[in-house]
Amino acid sequence: MHDPSKKPSTILVQFVPKTMIKLSMINPCMILLFFFYFATTPATCSNNETDLQALLAFKRSIDDDPTGVLNSWNETLHFCSWKGILCSKRHQNRVVSINLMSQGLVGTLSPHLGNLSFLRTIILQNNSFHGFIPEEIGRLRRLELIEFSNNSFGGEIPRNLSNCRNLYYLNLIDNNLTGSIIPEIGSLVKLEALGLTRNRVSGTIPSFIGNLSSLVQLSLASCNLQGLIPESLVQLQRLQLLNLVENHLTGEIPYALYNISSITIFSVRSNRLQGNIPSDVCFTLPNMRTLDLGDNHFTGVLPPSLSNSSSLERINLALNNFTGEIIKDFKRLSALRYLFVSSNHLEGDLSFISSMINCTSLKTLLLFDNLLTGSLPDSIRNLSSHLSYLSIAQNQLHGRIPPSIGDLLSLTRINFAYNDLEGPIPFSIGKLYKLQEIYLGANRLTDELPFSFGNLTLLNHLYLRQNNFLGNIPRSLSNCSNLLTLDLSLNNLDGPIPPEIVSLSSISITFNLAYNIFTGPIPLEVGSLRNLANLDLSHNRLSGFIPNSLSSCVRLERLHLDNNALNGEIPDGLTALRGLQVLDLSQNNLSGLIPRFLSELPLLKLNLSFNRLQGEVPTLGVFQNGSAISLVGNSGLCGGIVHLKLPPCSPEHSEKKHFPTAWKILIPLLGAGAICLILSACFIHGQRISQKIQFPVPAIGTEFLRLSYADLLKATGGFSEANLLGAGRFGSVYKGLLNDEQTPVAVKVLNLDMKGASNSFISECNALRGIRHRNLLKILSICPSTDFQGNDFKALVYEYMANGSLEKWLHQTSDEASRNLSTIQRLNIAIDIASALDYLHFGTDSTIVHGDLKPSNILLDESMTALLGDFGLARVVSSMFSRHESSSLAIKGTIGYIAPEYGTSNMVSTSGDVYSFGIFLLEMFTNRRPTDGELSSHSSLHDFVSRALPSQVTEVLDPFIVHEYKHSMDSIIKNCMVSVLGIGVACSKQLPGDRMSMMDVVNELHKIKNACMVQ
Repeated sequence: MHDPSKKPSTILVQFVPKTMIKLSMINPCMILLFFFYFATTPATCSNNETDLQALLAFKRSIDDDPTGVLNSWNETLHFCSWKGILCSKRHQNRVVSINLMSQGLVGTLSPHLGNLSFLRTIILQNNSFHGFIPEEIGRLRRLELIEFSNNSFGGEIPRNLSNCRNLYYLNLIDNNLTGSIIPEIGSLVKLEALGLTRNRVSGTIPSFIGNLSSLVQLSLASCNLQGLIPESLVQLQRLQLLNLVENHLTGEIPYALYNISSITIFSVRSNRLQGNIPSDVCFTLPNMRTLDLGDNHFTGVLPPSLSNSSSLERINLALNNFTGEIIKDFKRLSALRYLFVSSNHLEGDLSFISSMINCTSLKTLLLFDNLLTGSLPDSIRNLSSHLSYLSIAQNQLHGRIPPSIGDLLSLTRINFAYNDLEGPIPFSIGKLYKLQEIYLGANRLTDELPFSFGNLTLLNHLYLRQNNFLGNIPRSLSNCSNLLTLDLSLNNLDGPIPPEIVSLSSISITFNLAYNIFTGPIPLEVGSLRNLANLDLSHNRLSGFIPNSLSSCVRLERLHLDNNALNGEIPDGLTALRGLQVLDLSQNNLSGLIPRFLSELPLLKLNLSFNRLQGEVPTLGVFQNGSAISLVGNSGLCGGIVHLKLPPCSPEHSEKKHFPTAWKILIPLLGAGAICLILSACFIHGQRISQKIQFPVPAIGTEFLRLSYADLLKATGGFSEANLLGAGRFGSVYKGLLNDEQTPVAVKVLNLDMKGASNSFISECNALRGIRHRNLLKILSICPSTDFQGNDFKALVYEYMANGSLEKWLHQTSDEASRNLSTIQRLNIAIDIASALDYLHFGTDSTIVHGDLKPSNILLDESMTALLGDFGLARVVSSMFSRHESSSLAIKGTIGYIAPEYGTSNMVSTSGDVYSFGIFLLEMFTNRRPTDGELSSHSSLHDFVSRALPSQVTEVLDPFIVHEYKHSMDSIIKNCMVSVLGIGVACSKQLPGDRMSMMDVVNELHKIKNACMVQ
């Protein structure tokens, strides 16, 4: 951060591969110091009518003021005492500063702003202003600082900004500005910071930017810019931050840019740049902390000078075409935290690991997808004690995994897949109790699976496919109660499938034991996998019946039981699997008829070949599509569509029913009517498709229901107010009934007249793409269409949660029936939501920030399991090869729950979600909102609780909890409540670095729950 006594010319920027980097915002304390020379707000100062009228016009342009910050803006109080206003006594109480940062304001910017002729600073960051930035802003000749980031301003950058010759800070990051970068900016010779990242400007980087000789920070990321980087930028000899990521820039980087010794952050990731990197780059840029060249077309060898840069913290050279040897000497890189050299053509072995003993801050080391050879050295134990993510996948490594891997106690994710590793998995892996993901697939690992896997209770994903493991699955694996994915396929494992393993109800993504030698029946406990999407037990030696308990796995989408020795009939219980897309029961000994309910699954791909099935083949639903079914090798089948080429059914194959004469007459009539209905349905379906084609939708999968506006109109009773479940800023949620009123759903209808609603729709689709967790609300369908008047219509369809939102359980209105949550129920909800956040942050190939965690976005199903919903503000901030905790994607959130750093920085981070979780946890156990007026004597809910701990805990707890344990509050339960509130306080600390991690939160909450249940 910069010296508070100087202009804010240095802005902290985080390195976040595959996301944007923004200029961080100015701390309000710095603003106060900056204006200390002239700022006073006396209660009795002479009125200035021009400034007063300008401010009142500003207020009239505001449509929504959720925090009431403008309530004081009235003529009963002098405007110098209004919130957010600073006046200068030296200039007869003229307005010199407007600071309304992070107030949730919605509206436009009044052109009367141009009458505040003494204005020097205007800060409107993190609000929802829209419309044009008025040209009248060019009248403000004294203006020095404009902070408009994270709003929705549109149109072009005002051209008469050139009149603001004193402007040194211009931040328009994260808006909807269009057009090119205007040449008038070139006349702002005092400009030190220019931020246009994440707008819709286009064209090239203009050469006149090189004339801004005072420029310290230049942030033009994600602006759709193209062409070459102009040579004129080499004139910016004071430059410290250069951020050009995620554009379409081509050509080579001007060589002289590497000679601007003041540069600390050099980021050009995700462009189409090419050429070699100078070998002495770290000598000519001695202050560089971040070198971010990933995802381009750079060639040549890695710069040898990288080995000599003691200031480098982040190196991203991934996804290029670098060749030659990997860096051999890391002894001088003592500040290194992140090293990404994956997806290149680098050669050499891993002997350099021995030299990383001085890299004591290293957190992430990604070497995957190269040409590295040799073995994993025992010196791996010397890697940083902070190392969290290690990937050497997709190389040519051989030898054994050294037992010293167990010394890296901070590891949460290891990926050694697609190598030639051999031998057993070392037993010491059980010491890595923080591990959440293990990828060891496609190697030549042997021996039995280590019993110590049972120590990894935080494990989410275990991929061991395509190795040579043998023996039984260790029953200790049942201790991994957070497991989401288990893939042991393509090994030599044998014996019965342990019931304890299929009882792991947490597994919700994939359970894959295919291509092994398992014997015996499928355990009845398989029904415990009620949230599972993919079950594959194929290519084993399983016998017995298909268990009816599979009917409990209501979220199954793919079921593979083929190539076993199963017998009996296809159970009727499978009729409950309404979302089934793939069912493969081929190569078994199944008998009996083909169940009729299979024809009711519209998305099904069905393989029943090579069994002993008999009788008539249905002709409806999936059985009308010859390419979607396979029935060969069942000699007893008959009938069906012509494509199947089956023999016609004889009378004994038909159903044994006798039809009255009247039916014989009616059947032809009914057939004719059916044809008419089919033709009508085809016409309507064609109309729906023509509607859908007009509205591109983010791809979030193919498994969703296909619903139109008419379907949802019918399901919700015409979007009846009687079915309204709730309303938010971007839309309303209705209860609906699908499938002939058999399936309840929640339908979120977007209010497309509200600015940002479409972006919310896209954000929610992007965030939900490819993720699945038992505590995340499942999306069933997306519906981009038009209504019957031709207006755009967008909706999202979710599972219906019978017990509604947590908000209604915590804060009932006077006309609602009283409902209370027990302490254990609250703990379960806290664990559910903590687990969901932990999964979003670290459980997928992308880091996802939810951004709007609060009780109204937490839903409760019929068993009071909590699910996190509403991803309208979510942001995907990293990809699988660039795992980081923050991003420059702006986020707005909800007042009271949004992290304080979001008011002073554009960096979106997982720690922001941790803060929101902390506030939510305190609210749930105190039953006080973070915006309650009762907290007026305290600065926040965090302070209110932290001052009461530990001795006065009963004074801040929800009275219902105190009453629940009125006889034992002084013993175990009191200590439990102190611990729970302590977690809430730890998560909601002011500084992000001081907060707990969600992984630790989950672990601690489980311990607290166990202690409470002792009572």
